[in-house]
Amino acid sequence: MDVGEMTPDWYSDWRDEAFEQLKVKNERLHKDFRLGTWPRYDYDLKTGKLLFSEEGTVKVIAEIQIAGTTSAKANNWLWAWANANLPGELLGDAKLVRSFGEKNGIDELARAYVTDGNNDLEPLGWELTGAMVRICNALGAYRSPSGEGGGLYLIIKRIGWAN
Repeated sequence: MDVGEMTPDWYSDWRDEAFEQLKVKNERLHKDFRLGTWPRYDYDLKTGKLLFSEEGTVKVIAEIQIAGTTSAKANNWLWAWANANLPGELLGDAKLVRSFGEKNGIDELARAYVTDGNNDLEPLGWELTGAMVRICNALGAYRSPSGEGGGLYLIIKRIGWAN
């Protein structure tokens, strides 16, 4: 973990706890809504929805906010609030994370880009997303692989079976 500049003493344990909480929340989403088993998913950044489907039929609908993205090419995490390509309606929770980071002196939550000294971006993405899930009291998170070995990390605010 390349945290260094400014971080309060309690933050490392807090972030580890947030990651453990995220694992439990995601296990619940898997159990209750079969997340991770659907043959297809689509996200619609205009409506803020993540749709899981099977044989052309939407089965589960989640309301999302965007946490951030990892890029193997840039070798970093970019918080959603700092990404001009993303719709503002889906960035409210990411902005709460930035405020939390600024208020508590946690650089990795308050600055646009975060790097990991180990160059291991997927764990970094999950750990930062876990912090966001904890701060924003979300139900869990989902990672959509993106090109060039990166990922788009989404937090789930509401979820339900499609009618």
